[in-house]
Amino acid sequence: MLSNVVRKFIHHLGNMLRFMKKSFYRRAGVKIGNGGMISLSAKLDVRREKVIIGDNCTITSGCVILSHDATAKRLDPLDDGAGEIIIEDNVFIGVNSVILRNVRIGKNSIIGAGSLVSKNVPSNVIVVGNPARVLRNI
Repeated sequence: MLSNVVRKFIHHLGNMLRFMKKSFYRRAGVKIGNGGMISLSAKLDVRREKVIIGDNCTITSGCVILSHDATAKRLDPLDDGAGEIIIEDNVFIGVNSVILRNVRIGKNSIIGAGSLVSKNVPSNVIVVGNPARVLRNI
């Protein structure tokens, strides 16, 4: 009985901390839709430009979403490294995935664990790998 109380307490504490993290990201300029979940160990880099997350998205543990690229200026002096990431509604991003700048992930897509997403992802697909490639349509 006591273990159930402790589990419920930890669950509610986690929900409260995730709410606080979403609030922080919103104040930092991230547009986050309704529902969904951003893991406490996920990292959204909001230093430079825009990150937009749709409704009912799940961003799991260890994910990194990078809205800028510091090496871009070395490759192209006219590129300041700023970018934008758009994650449309109902997207699931698996554990330890990395989303790079200037990427749009289409509705209802699934990003497999450990994937490196450097190009746009169409709607209703599963992508996996490094670099991420379409595995199949949903």
